[in-house]
Amino acid sequence: MKFNLEGLTVYFPYEYIYPEQYRYMLELKRALDARGHCLLEMPTGTGKTITLLSLITSYQLAHKEVGKLIYCTRTVPEMEKVLAELAELIDYRAKYLGRGPGSNEILALGLSSRKNLCIHPRVAEEGSRESVDAGCRRLTASWVRERAAERGARGGEGGAEEGGSGGSVADIELCDFFEGHERAGVEALLPPGVYTLSDLRDFGRKRGWCPYFLARHMMAFANVVVYNYQYMIDPKVSQMVSRELEKECVVVFDEAHNIDNVCIEALSVNLRKQTLEAAGRNLGKLSNSIRRAREADAARLQGEYNRLVAGLVAQGALRGGEDWLANPALPEDVVQETVPGNIRRAEHFMGFLNRFLAFLREKMASPVVTSQTPQVFLQELQERVQVDAKTLKFCYDRLSSLLKTLEITNTDEFTPIQLVADFATLVGTYAKGFAIIMEPYDERLPQVPDPVLQLSCLDASLAMKPVFSKFQSVVITSGTLSPIDLYPRILNFNPVAIQSFQMTLTRDCLCPVVVTRGADQMPMSTKFEMRGDPGVMRNYGRLLVELSAVVPDGIVAFFVSYRYMDQIISKWHDMGILQEIMQHKLIFIETQDVVETTLALDNFRRACDSGRGAVFLSVARGKVAEGIDFDRHYGRAVVMFGVPYQYTLSRILRARLEYLRETFQIKENDYLAFDAVRQAAQCVGRVIRSKADYGMMIFADKRYQRHDKRDKLPQWITRHLKEAHMNLSTDMMVHVAREFLRAMAQPYDRGAVGKSLLSEAALAALDATGGLDGAIASGA
Repeated sequence: MKFNLEGLTVYFPYEYIYPEQYRYMLELKRALDARGHCLLEMPTGTGKTITLLSLITSYQLAHKEVGKLIYCTRTVPEMEKVLAELAELIDYRAKYLGRGPGSNEILALGLSSRKNLCIHPRVAEEGSRESVDAGCRRLTASWVRERAAERGARGGEGGAEEGGSGGSVADIELCDFFEGHERAGVEALLPPGVYTLSDLRDFGRKRGWCPYFLARHMMAFANVVVYNYQYMIDPKVSQMVSRELEKECVVVFDEAHNIDNVCIEALSVNLRKQTLEAAGRNLGKLSNSIRRAREADAARLQGEYNRLVAGLVAQGALRGGEDWLANPALPEDVVQETVPGNIRRAEHFMGFLNRFLAFLREKMASPVVTSQTPQVFLQELQERVQVDAKTLKFCYDRLSSLLKTLEITNTDEFTPIQLVADFATLVGTYAKGFAIIMEPYDERLPQVPDPVLQLSCLDASLAMKPVFSKFQSVVITSGTLSPIDLYPRILNFNPVAIQSFQMTLTRDCLCPVVVTRGADQMPMSTKFEMRGDPGVMRNYGRLLVELSAVVPDGIVAFFVSYRYMDQIISKWHDMGILQEIMQHKLIFIETQDVVETTLALDNFRRACDSGRGAVFLSVARGKVAEGIDFDRHYGRAVVMFGVPYQYTLSRILRARLEYLRETFQIKENDYLAFDAVRQAAQCVGRVIRSKADYGMMIFADKRYQRHDKRDKLPQWITRHLKEAHMNLSTDMMVHVAREFLRAMAQPYDRGAVGKSLLSEAALAALDATGGLDGAIASGA
């Protein structure tokens, strides 16, 4: 449909629109008009993605001054889904606007790492992301290409030199796709359209151009770019990829309920004993390379020294394929000065890194847990090895410069020393918002020595500050953002719109219940003092047995941790509970191995498709809880066993809670409850992926009865939580489940126009009636 929204013509590719989609568009448009940021919670299964895309692309069409839409997702499948919906929208829009020049056609593309875009037959087969990056640099670095050109000019005479591909003179290998892209130069363009990662790879093969560098080049011309959160939040990547984006861009963070954790991970560095040992070996190799370079080509090292004296740390634009990750500090905190004299010469820099590494090893040898602020750490560093904060700030840039000067392409080998340089740069740059924590062993396995030195970011707002200040509109949205008022405090920004939307339904297809006790009336909870109780474990098992007998097809159960899941499954096996469940349904379990879990999910779906039915046992903070949907018959009931609090004795969590209390006045209990309940809401929200779907949401813990937990759940869930369903025993819950599933099995009208669906005519009546309620009345 094509309709008018407060003077804006909106193209929406479906015949009907949900009232909540219309309200969402209204709120989003007002935020864009105000050129401010917004925080919007919209229930899962209500078409949030297409609503965002329709409104923002229509807004771009009407307001030429608005820049690109930068759509940030967490995973590659989510990226592909967004681009597929956008392609559908663009096809629909073409009916009105036509195609070809002058028709306002758009260019939209997905951008991912080389691993997902490389089409070189050998490099694409490399295992990890780092090895694909290194394989690419070996074939595309400017010095490799210069050597190949020189040798080509000499007709392939002479012997192999160090740094080549290891064969004879004539066999320096280059990447044909990169060379093709370079030869095409400014002519290497994508025609308008929507390009998923596979479309880019296909186009690259057809034209003989590298899809990765083509996508990077085409970002400047694209109207819509879809990529991972890291490309916007992590300074190392964003300074390389997103630096040129204009202020007028609209940035969307979808599924952003955990955005604070993503920010913290982007600015945190963990060093283990193995990392420091490998970094020591890296320094040995670098020293040898410096010595050989000094003997073979001293002018190269002298040239680098002269550049550093002149203050040219960064080499500027992207040259060939040797682009390195940028500085780990945030853009405004990167020092714009010349590199200190004591690390300009390569040999002096090696000495500096060796001293710093020796100090880190000494710290790691400590038998007790220590926690320090960056200031205390730096003071100790200065006293012990005479290394000051200013020199540390330049560590990452100086190392990048050296690796380029030495023409090193196997970058994956040098990851350990790069991590140490990351650590050094961040410690030297930030005095507040970080903690340095040394743990000699994991508290849960104190007899196994496993020292880890952690530079932990405590303030999520640090990573988001450049995003909020650079772009005029940032949209943070998800199905589970409750309690929504805590996000502006944690991320330290002032949104112009904060809104949580309800779901309009023609039938009550959600049935949330709180189960507080077993059939024997014994309370159920995963509280620390109760979780090991055999009675509680038996009652949890009986709940799953009873459910598997009455719920058809798929059931998903979430536990608070891997450790608790292992413990309870072992006990259920001893009690014969697993055998009882297997009489009704097959059992599949999530593990920490990605391949095993993928296989288990695949077989779980096959069991549901074949009518055998299955139970999937998963973890609230695992991979499945974040990215996998259990729509339709794959999830007719979801059980959340317990309240998924973080491990509260974690030193990092304790340091962060203290920082939140002192800086943002957020109480410890408030944050912990908020974090646990948003995780629980994310888990139970996996079962409803459309309005035609239905499912039970079972909160199996007596603590969900309390207001401080229940009120933190999203309103679209609590609205369906009846008073009578807040304190059930297992047998009462089974009765409720039978009634609910019987009612849901009846045929129903997918949506009465005017109640849960709005037609084009109803929306056209809006101007006359002056509001959504009037439109609904007229549509009915």
